[in-house]
Amino acid sequence: MTRHLLLGLALAGAACSSTPDLNQFGFDAQVIDSNRLPGRIAFGSCADQERPQPILMEVIQRDPELFIYLGDNIYGDTEDMGLLAGKYSTLAARPEFTALRQHCPTLAVWDDHDYGANDAGSEYTQRERSREVFLDFWREPLDSPRRAHAGIYHAERFEEGGRTLQVILLDTRSFRDPLLPNGETPPSPFKNQYRPNPDHGAALLGEAQWEWLDARLREPADLRIIATSIQFGHSYNGWESWTLIPAERRRMVQLIRDTAANGVVFISGDVHWGEINRQRAPGLYPLHDVTASGINQDWDIIEPSSRRVGPAVAEHNVGWIEVDWDEADPAVRLMSMDLTGAIRNQVDLRLSELAVPGS
Repeated sequence: MTRHLLLGLALAGAACSSTPDLNQFGFDAQVIDSNRLPGRIAFGSCADQERPQPILMEVIQRDPELFIYLGDNIYGDTEDMGLLAGKYSTLAARPEFTALRQHCPTLAVWDDHDYGANDAGSEYTQRERSREVFLDFWREPLDSPRRAHAGIYHAERFEEGGRTLQVILLDTRSFRDPLLPNGETPPSPFKNQYRPNPDHGAALLGEAQWEWLDARLREPADLRIIATSIQFGHSYNGWESWTLIPAERRRMVQLIRDTAANGVVFISGDVHWGEINRQRAPGLYPLHDVTASGINQDWDIIEPSSRRVGPAVAEHNVGWIEVDWDEADPAVRLMSMDLTGAIRNQVDLRLSELAVPGS
């Protein structure tokens, strides 16, 4: 039996053990074992709670050791918190969701539809109440640091055998300024709904979250997975993403450079297709963004991206990161998987390729 299989069985048993109390949504809490280093991490977004989610059963067949929900985990879109909680309850009752949580630990961020309103940012009036529903649903402990600050940003560390995986969960909703509508008549460099905001002071993460992120990136880690509900690494297409607040995207790249944070890989959702983008920046290693969307949602048009590596996946899809921690220079594999369990795109790296030059 390989180490990965042993690790998967151990983590599935230890990390999915539960406290005896059920929350209002009908499922147990999970205990995440920070002393177990996951080598198979799956992630996805955009799951209509009213419809079957068969791709999750394919995920389970590949034996993930961790699953990260990237937002639009339900389609809530309401200011009625009772209605929002009811939609979470519908997700909790889905057999595929139950099976996944019984198989492995889950972490989560939100996007606009589980935040409460389409494309919403800090202007959403129910964000504090929605936050409480989110944290209660995902069984965040009452003494968790995540409950001690505004928004839902959070980080987890996994350490084993002298190696460290850091998972950083960003909040791209609670502090974001309103987006600028396209508002241009053709011919125009802009398209679809939105145009980039040239204001250098426009906010996406907010200052408190930036300060927190700076501190996290200065912590030692071999691999860092940064979960952002909206795409980070693609080229502008007029839909919601980091490209609409370019000063914030530049700030992220500069922060990684300034903190000499090795091993950063972004994962994102939102767009209803899957793809892998690679962004190059002077004085920094290539930044990859694996977009996984959606669990049971799709879109009729896949927007072009000049940074895309390999094919996009139009069908229902999830993302995968697999790491061979036993190797001296661990192999890191970034993948997109479709509804049949087939791998549709794959980028192979070595951890040494994700190092700041001269670090």
